[in-house]
Amino acid sequence: MRYQSKLAAASALVAAVSAASNSYLGFNSGSTLATREAKFKADFKSEFTTAQGLKNAPGKFNAVRLYTNIQAYSETDPIEAFEAAIETETYILLGVWASGTDSISKELTALKNGLEKFGDDFAKLVIGISIGSEDLYRAGATGVKNKAGVGAGPEAIVDFINDYKKTFADTALSKVPIGHVDTWDAWTNSSNKAVVDAVDWIGVDEYPYYESGEDNEIENSGYLFDRAYNATLAAAGGKPVWVTETGWPYIGEDWDEAVPSVNNAKYYWQEIGCRQLFNKVPTFWYNLRDSNPDNEMKFAITKDLSKTPLFDLTCPTKFQTSYTVDGDDNDDDDSNSNSGPNSTDTSSTAMSKPTSSMGSTGPDESSPSSTNPTSIPEDNDSSAVGNVMSWSAAFGAVVAALYTL
Repeated sequence: MRYQSKLAAASALVAAVSAASNSYLGFNSGSTLATREAKFKADFKSEFTTAQGLKNAPGKFNAVRLYTNIQAYSETDPIEAFEAAIETETYILLGVWASGTDSISKELTALKNGLEKFGDDFAKLVIGISIGSEDLYRAGATGVKNKAGVGAGPEAIVDFINDYKKTFADTALSKVPIGHVDTWDAWTNSSNKAVVDAVDWIGVDEYPYYESGEDNEIENSGYLFDRAYNATLAAAGGKPVWVTETGWPYIGEDWDEAVPSVNNAKYYWQEIGCRQLFNKVPTFWYNLRDSNPDNEMKFAITKDLSKTPLFDLTCPTKFQTSYTVDGDDNDDDDSNSNSGPNSTDTSSTAMSKPTSSMGSTGPDESSPSSTNPTSIPEDNDSSAVGNVMSWSAAFGAVVAALYTL
């Protein structure tokens, strides 16, 4: 039994490293529309088709991150995104909603029903599963201060992870890499280390736009993102880090020094997406279209799912964010000398998303408990150093796990 347990853990970690090396590109997708109506297969299919056909995209956006396995306004029906993904060959990062409940049995039943209905056609598209989304943030001091809603503590998340493992131990999803998605300051909080230890990969949601008091104008967004991302890498202990939400609104209210606009959304796409993430890190951008009517800030890069986005998605060859790697300064544009991501100070609590205008489940997330709801230029590869180190450490962890069998 001990041998089988360690072999399963090592296999899952291998799968997580493999998924990370594939550097999937995708968007997030909730279970309901902006009208609060349920999404059905046709709605998801339209999203996935648009994502794969975006004009001037820096790669193929053929993956989706879901927040729940449950079809909106049902109890245990599998979400119709599953069938839409099969028909469009879209890879799936599954999601299990874990806040405000002491059981994820309905989530697991819906997923089991989906697996039984669609079989290997579905299972082969699953690249990972996230047990929970920002639960640790909502349950922590920062989330309570921001009135973020009901969350879940580390013990509950670990228990839910074990519930998933037991339920799908002898199925086609048994080796799917298991992760958890949260804010970067939740990951750097040592009280949540049990979750870091329990997962195969770590998902981080990061929005420099919401970082009040942190000089959060658009020109500083690259530095703020890098600081959070590097701090998450350090907390991950060598496990792969996936960026599961990030983006900049094109419309809405100013947030301290952050200003929503199409031009700023384009700048953020270039400085964070093109410079740091696309084709380097599994990335799920926020977002293709908006679905949260409670959030005044709108993040969609398209209007009415047009394949011609609100701004040109072409990646530039030079960037304005400067960075520091191992003490060496590297500047693509000396005219903008923002300091590099060489600080991992996690004392600020402004990094987390407030909920006064975003809702308790984050932007565009539909809580099932309440609604049932081309290549990157090689001359700027600052993140490659950190990523190579991260993947190497993860590979070492795999070897170590196999060695101790």
